[in-house]
Amino acid sequence: MTQAVLHDYWRSSAAYRVRIALNLKGVDYQRRQVNLATGEHKSEDYRRLNPQGFVPMLEIDGLRLTQSLAIIVYLDQKFPEPRLMPADPADGAHVRAMAMIVACDIHPLNNLRVLRYLDDPLRVTKEQKDAWYGQWIREGFAALEGLARGRSGEFLFGDQPTVADICLVPQMYNARRFGVPVEEFALLTAIDERANLLPAFADAHPEQVVRQEESA
Repeated sequence: MTQAVLHDYWRSSAAYRVRIALNLKGVDYQRRQVNLATGEHKSEDYRRLNPQGFVPMLEIDGLRLTQSLAIIVYLDQKFPEPRLMPADPADGAHVRAMAMIVACDIHPLNNLRVLRYLDDPLRVTKEQKDAWYGQWIREGFAALEGLARGRSGEFLFGDQPTVADICLVPQMYNARRFGVPVEEFALLTAIDERANLLPAFADAHPEQVVRQEESA
């Protein structure tokens, strides 16, 4: 069985996505934490492995793969079952569009480096920063729920998890962590709750990852 090494940070939503995908695919992997809070991702040692200095990075099959969606596409092509993206081109485009609302429109505006830039040098107030964070969550979630409505089932597309759900669940976790009300998005909330009942999602949850580290 393929073994892999995931350069990870427990609270990174992009790394959280890859943990879910690895679990769904049943890929055996080891975690190597890269502590974003202490700036370990900026170290020369890590940048020699990943010049961009981000997590996740997945070492697998002699490769060093970066960017969460690129990693998930690789895993879906390498390990065909269960499928994370529909085979039909139109359905696949629909699912990728939903995933990209999170990965390209919401997350980049709210990730750690942007929030730190708001703190310094821009020196915005906590209220302003919270408003910034909530704005992009609500705008993105409204679009995502509208796009999903009519084609969703148990999950955002049909009755099996796809890359869209893999992106949704970490973003829901972040929204709650920053106090953004998500109850108005009834469809997304229901799907998030349903996904987190699956071991592949539950075992990738940041708090579960921390518990695993503490018990190791």
